[in-house]
Order: sequence, then C-alpha cells, then structure tokens
Amino acid sequence: MGKKTVDVRAVSTASPEAIMALLTDGASWPSWSGHDRFELNEPAPEGAPGGQEGLGAVRTFHRGRVASKERVVELIPARKLSYELISGLPLAGYHADVELTPQPDGGTEIHWSSSFTPKRPGTGWLYARALTIFIKRAATNLAAKAAAEPAPTG
Repeated sequence: MGKKTVDVRAVSTASPEAIMALLTDGASWPSWSGHDRFELNEPAPEGAPGGQEGLGAVRTFHRGRVASKERVVELIPARKLSYELISGLPLAGYHADVELTPQPDGGTEIHWSSSFTPKRPGTGWLYARALTIFIKRAATNLAAKAAAEPAPTG
C-alpha cells in the first residue's frame, strides 16, 4: 500500500484572484467541480486569510452518497489553497494543493495535485485513476467558470 499521487493542470484566461474567489466559495463548487452540494461545517477563525472559508475552515462536499469533509490547511491569497481530507473516502493522509501561477501572456495556470495512501490494499490505483479524472474535470471547469465570471473587486 504505497502512497499515490494525482497531478493535473489546466489553464484559464482568468486572473489568480478570480480563480481563488471560486476556490474559497464552497457554494460555487457544485457549478464547476462535479459535487452536488456543499456545506460549511466550521468557518475559518476571524481574520484568517480567505474569509470564512479560508485557512482553518472545515467544508463538506457531497457527490451522490459520498460526503468528503475537508479542512483548509494553507491559504496564500491568489497563489495557493491546500486542504486535507478529514473523512469521507477510505484514504489516509489525503492532502491536496491547488497552486495558481500567473502566465506571462495573462491568465493563470492551475496546478492541482494530491497524495494519499489507500486504507484498503489493492485499491490505490483505482482511487488514483478516479481522482485524476475527477480533479482534471474540476480544474478544467474551474478554469472556464473563472474566465466567464466578472473579475472580483477590491
């Protein structure tokens, strides 16, 4: 049962700020991520980067009968959002980073990577494949959604 990784990239014409605005707005996720529903379990501490869904927030994303509860563990505005799985999938040590890199010609590269160890022997390849497909679709849809949204202000 070795550690598995997922590594996907997408490019958006949107700014890093526009993409981060969607990443830190769980209510937007069902419109681009493939999740059906979202709930904020614990808001981030007052004054934390990213507002109430920023650093320290606990959020649950539902897809069918699966409810993945995650904690935001790092947030660098307009640069990086990292989260860890608390419950919902039979994976240990799940950690994901969504890194945003401005492009020289405008726009942003989205680099979404994650790593985990499967709790059930022999299932790592299956979860890696399923998560690669899911995250690739989410990153691509995030790129398109951010490009279609009005630019954030302030």
